[in-house]
Amino acid sequence: MAIFLTSDSKVIVQGITGSEGTKHTRRMVASGTNVVGGVNPKKAGSEVDGIPVFATVAEAIEKTGADVSVLFVPPAFAKSAVIEAIDAEIPLAVVITEGIPVQDSAYFWQYNLDKGSKTRIIGPNCPGLISPGASNAGIIPATIAPTPGKIGLVSKSGTLTYQMMYELRDFGFTTAVGIGGDPIIGTTHIDCLEAFQNDPETVAIVMIGEIGGDAEERAADYIKAHVTKPVVGYVAGFTAPEGKTMGHAGAIVSGSSGTAQAKQEALEAAGVKVGKTPSATAALMREIMQTL
Repeated sequence: MAIFLTSDSKVIVQGITGSEGTKHTRRMVASGTNVVGGVNPKKAGSEVDGIPVFATVAEAIEKTGADVSVLFVPPAFAKSAVIEAIDAEIPLAVVITEGIPVQDSAYFWQYNLDKGSKTRIIGPNCPGLISPGASNAGIIPATIAPTPGKIGLVSKSGTLTYQMMYELRDFGFTTAVGIGGDPIIGTTHIDCLEAFQNDPETVAIVMIGEIGGDAEERAADYIKAHVTKPVVGYVAGFTAPEGKTMGHAGAIVSGSSGTAQAKQEALEAAGVKVGKTPSATAALMREIMQTL
């Protein structure tokens, strides 16, 4: 089992003809993803490595039965591309693009809500998600942890997603989801925690957060109330100075709110074991997996 993305998923790529879109489409195909089409209104009717390019998301869905779209669209055009995916009611839209203005993300998030939230949005500014051995939608290197397993991973950070998958590669994962670090994202820690809790194959969960905002504190409350599976956590940014934006747009600390220490305390109060480093966090999960 996996969450959100399975071996049955049919993937299209919005922006398939761009350099990033083409490169990562090839990587997805090489890792076993069923990429059935691409979208670029200016190049409809052409092909990329034998993959047909359509004018619109709606046409691609009609012709291929696609249920996932991965978006490699420049920031200036990303809002309209996401809205097109929402209008076509594709079940899952994975927005890889970095640098989308916050007001644009807020717009398409609310637009999706107003349309009945028929599309699950992952991202923006994220590496996507991978269900090893089944499908890979985004830019996560499939060779890091190529075998399926029983750990679920949700992470704000792309690179820490990769590191955690590598550290625990001998156990494997049901699904690893990079949700992105922007202030406004579609799918949250809580959404993934709920899905992993309900997935019979996932036996333990790794949650990676970072300084800024209150997403981890809200996730801690959810874990305390609803999650019965063991969870280990890591919060990036223990050494970051207060009031300074660090890397991701969402990582800004104001006073005592949003600090790594505050997040660690909230998670530990919910029964989550928190590592001081990614490797220490992986070691905590390793100990848990050896007892299950």
